[in-house]
Amino acid sequence: PRTILQWNVGSYRDISHESLSLFRLLEPQIEILVLGTGDRVERLHPAVLKQMRECGIAVEVQDTPNACATFNFLTSEKRVAAAGLIPP
Repeated sequence: PRTILQWNVGSYRDISHESLSLFRLLEPQIEILVLGTGDRVERLHPAVLKQMRECGIAVEVQDTPNACATFNFLTSEKRVAAAGLIPP
């Protein structure tokens, strides 16, 4: 629950089914993945989001500062969440 892992993604363009596989392997399985896409909210390919939903993981895409706040809120509520953050 309190683990930090390096996610080898440099920009929102690098977010793919393969790059998100890290989050599908976490134990316990996460309920929600908060993605911070940098300075602004970027649109991800719908198929990538669909694949995560099919694995039972909701995805919230936000700019990174708001993604950090959302992640902190979710964890304070004892939700099983993870964050994938790209620096702004």
